[in-house]
Amino acid sequence: VQLQASGGGLVQAGDSLRLSCAASRRTFSRNVVGWFRQAPGKEREFVAAINWTGGDTSTADSVKGRFTISRDNAKNTVYLQMNNLKPEDTAVYYCASHIAGWGARMSASEYNYWGQGTQVTVSS
Repeated sequence: VQLQASGGGLVQAGDSLRLSCAASRRTFSRNVVGWFRQAPGKEREFVAAINWTGGDTSTADSVKGRFTISRDNAKNTVYLQMNNLKPEDTAVYYCASHIAGWGARMSASEYNYWGQGTQVTVSS
């Protein structure tokens, strides 16, 4: 499974962005997909995850109410809609995939496949 993250950019505080994570194989549709981010000098942190049906989603407290994760299995794509962006959201955003089960959604070490990352920069 190969993952391709896209949609990052330079925006101002309060703006919106939608990140996309496209997979190269149909097995993507049976995996949990998560978004993580890593800011300079900081550890990679969980942002959001979605199960393979799209019926369960989870978001970090720091982005709850502003970020929404969704997926379109017909397109093998997961989206992260980011609204009301803040400077502290600045980071490289990575999408990742695993089949370990929903309980492992927040643990980066459980994810088997990672995209290359897309930079999000929010200016104040």
